[in-house]
Amino acid sequence: MRFKRLQMRTAMLVEFSVLTALSLAMPVWADNPEHTQKLLATRQCSGCELSNAGLVYADLRGADLSRANLSRANLSRANLQGADLRGATLVGASLSGANLTGAALDGANLTTADLRYAYMTNATFQGASLDNVMLQGAIGLPNAVGRPEDFYQWAMADGEQKNYASAVDNFSQALTRKPDFAPAYLGRGLARLQTNDRGGAISDLKQADKLFTAQGDTKTAQGIQQSIKTLETPPAQPKTGNGFGINLLSAFATLLQLFLP
Repeated sequence: MRFKRLQMRTAMLVEFSVLTALSLAMPVWADNPEHTQKLLATRQCSGCELSNAGLVYADLRGADLSRANLSRANLSRANLQGADLRGATLVGASLSGANLTGAALDGANLTTADLRYAYMTNATFQGASLDNVMLQGAIGLPNAVGRPEDFYQWAMADGEQKNYASAVDNFSQALTRKPDFAPAYLGRGLARLQTNDRGGAISDLKQADKLFTAQGDTKTAQGIQQSIKTLETPPAQPKTGNGFGINLLSAFATLLQLFLP
């Protein structure tokens, strides 16, 4: 009898230990359902606990979310036009494709947030934390938001994927933030050449030549000058099927050697 009791107690302890381990392994969903309902019903949720909340496509126009905790919340495609997100915590939140037109994000923590393809015309970000935020394809992005080096790297990745139109846009974003960024002019010139914009390519290459020369990189400048001369020379032979003449292809090869490093 005592042995059976001991077996039962041992089984109960094992079961308790397993359940405890499983509970510790399960993800913690910290959102407050009452706060989520309040937000959707009234759009007034200052200081609310909304971490991990699912708010995809939510209509939150003009919502008061100041100081709210929206860490890891899914706000993809949500309409946050004119919303007050001042001081909000949006660490790891998904705002991909969200409408943030005119939204106030001053002092917000957007570390590692996903703002790709979001609409941000007239949005304010004064004092916001934007470390490692994803901004590719964002529309109406303020010039003060985003590092030129990040846009340059995204443009390079676009080029590797042969997405040259996107590369042109990301190089342009980099140059808006850093007008003397010579490699970005060179990269955009190459990307424009790939989209058959020869005039735009030549213009960018001339600017790259000036900047590299001013910065003392004469070797790169000489290579660019050679490419510009080739591009400005009318093709001596019939054009190939892709619209480029032999001279243009030669210029492209020269630019590619400069661009890849």
